[in-house]
Amino acid sequence: MRLSGGGTLGYCLNVHPTQSFAEVRAALLGPVREIKRRLCPDRPFGVGLRLSAEAAAEAGVAAELAAIFDGEGFAAFTMNGFPYGRFHGAPVKEAVYEPDWTTAERVAYSLSLAESMAALVPPGGFATISTVPGGYAPRVTGREAAVADGLLQAVAGLVRLEQSTGRTVALALEPEPWCLLNSTADAVAFFRAHLFTDAAARRLGTLAGLTAHKAAAALPRHLGLCLDVCHMAVNFEEPEETLAALAAAGIPIHKVQLSAALRIARADAVARQRLNAFRDAVYLHQTVARAADGTANGTVRRFLDLPQALESPGGEDEEWRVHFHVPVFAEPEPPLGSTSGSLDRLLAIHRHRPVAPHLEVETYTWDVLPAEACGAGAISVVDGIERELRWVLERLS
Repeated sequence: MRLSGGGTLGYCLNVHPTQSFAEVRAALLGPVREIKRRLCPDRPFGVGLRLSAEAAAEAGVAAELAAIFDGEGFAAFTMNGFPYGRFHGAPVKEAVYEPDWTTAERVAYSLSLAESMAALVPPGGFATISTVPGGYAPRVTGREAAVADGLLQAVAGLVRLEQSTGRTVALALEPEPWCLLNSTADAVAFFRAHLFTDAAARRLGTLAGLTAHKAAAALPRHLGLCLDVCHMAVNFEEPEETLAALAAAGIPIHKVQLSAALRIARADAVARQRLNAFRDAVYLHQTVARAADGTANGTVRRFLDLPQALESPGGEDEEWRVHFHVPVFAEPEPPLGSTSGSLDRLLAIHRHRPVAPHLEVETYTWDVLPAEACGAGAISVVDGIERELRWVLERLS
């Protein structure tokens, strides 16, 4: 949906199974069609696409997507290029970060998505693709130069795509706990050291046949961040500080994923018992703990997954933030809570000064979400997405 203050709002198709293109088609002609009917039957409806590598490789994908979008009144603006393989119905965990940005597979996959997006947006249009923030930290730490070179190879492909189609596509790296770009501070350091540098501009110039000056200008046009508000909140980052740090570093926010994390004010025995319902075998639920009073007293503890946090000793006086996307409107019963307050504040900022051109609701956890997470029992995916989008629209109006 086009927003009155500029920019586009939609929801991410990774909420639905999208491993094959048949599943993508079914999602578009089923739940997406119904949500559009409810929210904006007479106006274009923003759809954040998601194509797995398998779906993207099927013949005729771009042409069929264009026909569906034109026929249904959908608006193409962004794509989630983070998960390469299966994302529903089977364990994902650390595999979601593979292949990482040191590999040719990640470069090729991202460029194939860019070609599809260039076929969907109008001449002179702008599209974004959110992607893995380098890779899973234990596997790529120490290989930062290789990660950066993979990204520069992709940017060179995006430059050529822009030259041949007149459409601009930007990669948006999505900082996430336990990734190379774990936090905003990590993203700033990585861009300053490896991407927005004279050496990177020279390398891109060689790859894309550009002068160093044109290459330097192309870098922020085709490369920036996807700010996932859930991930930001899990790291106890504040919206105002995050936005200021990125602006000071000159790193564009090409896309914002509107999401909320699970929050526990005090991780005592009662809270831990309630948290057991949020264990699942599909996704990672990175957990960050710090002193409940918000002071610097004590040590911040980081866990790769929720079971590790639950099985750790101590922590009764800690606040926990869990990377478990809960509906943005959710009001779980105490002692559970959410970080929707952070999202509310970011939307208030965006209402007065746009943060990014593309906004995307991305609660992908509906099929593993305990009913109590919504505070009022089970809710269907279609009803839930409608409520999320209305919640966001209320705060942007």
